[in-house]
Formats: sequence, C-alpha cells, structure tokens
Amino acid sequence: MTTLRDPDNTADPLSTFFAESATDPIALFDLWLNRATATEPNDPTAAALATSTPGGIPSVRMVLVKPTAHQRFCFYTNGESRKGSELLANPHAALCFHWKSLRRQIRVEGSITGLNAEQSDTYFHSRSRASQIGAAVSDQSRALADRATMEQRFEAFADTHPGEIPRPGYWRGFCLDPRSIEFWIDGANRLHDRFLFTRGGDGWLKTRLYP
Repeated sequence: MTTLRDPDNTADPLSTFFAESATDPIALFDLWLNRATATEPNDPTAAALATSTPGGIPSVRMVLVKPTAHQRFCFYTNGESRKGSELLANPHAALCFHWKSLRRQIRVEGSITGLNAEQSDTYFHSRSRASQIGAAVSDQSRALADRATMEQRFEAFADTHPGEIPRPGYWRGFCLDPRSIEFWIDGANRLHDRFLFTRGGDGWLKTRLYP
C-alpha cells in the first residue's frame, strides 16, 4: 500500500518528499489547507492564536483564520477583547494549525497589521445576521453577571435594528505577516519531519529541524 512516505507518492502535497522539495511555504500552506478542508470534520481553518502583553505575559485561544486575496493569515475579533488589546499593545503573534485527520501541523509567527474598515465591513456583513448581532452586543472578555443578561441584550438589539446591522467600531480584522512558517509531519517512533521556512531577503530560507 502506498503511504505518504513512499517515494512513489512524491506528488502528494502532504508527503515528506513533497514538503522536502517545496520552496514556497505559502503555496504549500494552501495545498495543506485545501486537503484539510476536504477531510477535517469541523472548522479546518481553526488555529490557536498566541498573543502576549508588552511585558511578555502570554495568552492563547482558538480563532477562525479567514484568508484575503493577498494575505493568508487573517482573523476578526473585538478589538477591545483581551486578544485585541494585546495585539494593539504588542503587535506580534503566533498561529498553530493542527489537523488530526491528517496528522499535520503548521506553525506561523510574525507581526500583526490591521485590516481597513472596508475589509472589516465586508467580512462582518458576510456573516449570519445572528452572528452580527452577537458581535454587536458582546463586551468580549469582560465580566458578565449571567447568561440571561446577554440574551436580553441580544433580543433588545435585534428588535431595535430590523435592517442592516452596523459593524461596531471596535470589531475589526487583523492579519499576521509571517516571518517564519514551520510544517510538521507526524512520523513513526516520534521521528517527525519538520521543515522551517524563514524570511531572507526577497525570499524564504528553508531548514530541516530535528523533531
């Protein structure tokens, strides 16, 4: 049986042999994400987002990554939430995609930039009406007395906004501009394959790492 490690399987983007010969990490990411989209049962674009305060205190949570036409690693959130506040105060972050069905992982590290209002508006209004209302009424990351209070705010806002939901000014998009991307391939006996791409000049430098 052909496996992802067989030399005859070099055309498979998930194979070690394909990753070993790859020179463009963005193109390789796209190939892996396309496969994950076809195989993962839930949220193939979900990734752990790690941020920290300027003093170096870290925090991490899952986000849904939404690529744009020119940037792969974008996501949207309440800019007044803990992650939003940390990103604004310390615009550096890391993402980790892990696809159990593929036994593959990608780590991305880089600096953070904000999407403009038009881009944030476009994505906000592509979401369901209920999701838009939920974003508008949530004081994300701040104390909530009870669930009933949140549900009442949701219903009251829906009643007073029968038409288009305005995007709250604090709800915005961020993009991670990668300075390094690492591809991890599960291996037998914990002999995993790791390929690290780091920016160098106008291109990428590639290094194989010990597992």
